[in-house]
Amino acid sequence: MASSKTILRALAGETLPTPPIWMMRQAGRYLPEYRATRAQAGDFLKLCYNPELAAEVTLQPIRRYGFDAAILFADILLIPQALGADLWFVTGEGPRLSTITAQADFDKLGPVSDIHETLNPIYETVKILSDALPSETTLIGFAGAPWTVATYMIAGQGTPDQGPAHALRMENTPLFEALLDRITEATIDYLSMQIQAGAEVVKIFDSWAGSLKGDAFLKYSLEPARRITAALKAKHPNTPIIGFPREAGDGYIGFAKATGVDCVALDNSVSAAWAAKNVQVDGCVQGNLKSSHMVTGGQPLVDETKAIVKAFSGGPHIFNLGHGITPDADPDNVQRMIDAVRDV
Repeated sequence: MASSKTILRALAGETLPTPPIWMMRQAGRYLPEYRATRAQAGDFLKLCYNPELAAEVTLQPIRRYGFDAAILFADILLIPQALGADLWFVTGEGPRLSTITAQADFDKLGPVSDIHETLNPIYETVKILSDALPSETTLIGFAGAPWTVATYMIAGQGTPDQGPAHALRMENTPLFEALLDRITEATIDYLSMQIQAGAEVVKIFDSWAGSLKGDAFLKYSLEPARRITAALKAKHPNTPIIGFPREAGDGYIGFAKATGVDCVALDNSVSAAWAAKNVQVDGCVQGNLKSSHMVTGGQPLVDETKAIVKAFSGGPHIFNLGHGITPDADPDNVQRMIDAVRDV
């Protein structure tokens, strides 16, 4: 029953005595079983598009730790690829894409209606997980937010300051906004298909929201999140949505009300005490332990975990990291964090 799933209860606004737990990038390189499965797949993209193996790596941290949710194993850059961009990964350096810097580049992209041919294996992974997960475990689907996805499509790779995307939005605003609009429409369709396949919650990752300031944040981070949320709520009114405008600072305040998301995920650049006072007043929050604790461990990990749980104890809260777990994390520290939350 959905009502027995603690994450769905928190997302519905219930304050629980022990917050549910999951972890961004919980299926990842810090786990030896993940590394073995990725080697079996051949490379990262082949793993994303192999439903059986993608489901396997999604299930691995559930078997090991008993997290309250599993998040679909995929990547935020599959949408650009489905739209027609070239995508490949350079070992040790990350993703590379063909760039969108001129109208001619944009014109080569395909229509939103064509994305599902590429993305069908992702929906198949969701279906497998929907059947395979323990009855108490919530299945989370996700996509990258339009601004964050656009930064990679414009630069062709990750950048420290999202400079190429900022330059394009200033120098050729119509092209930039057309690209954002195409990504937004694709994201709505993609997440809707994940929900139809069995995702019980979806999350919108705006990893580079913090580099947008003032009106630009409102227009290019908050507004696309509102548009995606409204479209999904119209089609799937009972599916909760988590928004993550990372490093938004004061932009976190009022984000849930302005966008309609059911929960705001928080990075660790804001304190739990501040967020409880300014963000949790509007509903569920998720976060926000510094991911470096998963590397260093020790008593500071336990103390900070307990402090976050206490700070958010007055309202609905899902415990998570403030960013994804890193490949150099110690798997034993993950268990220490879980034990500290559950106080066993």
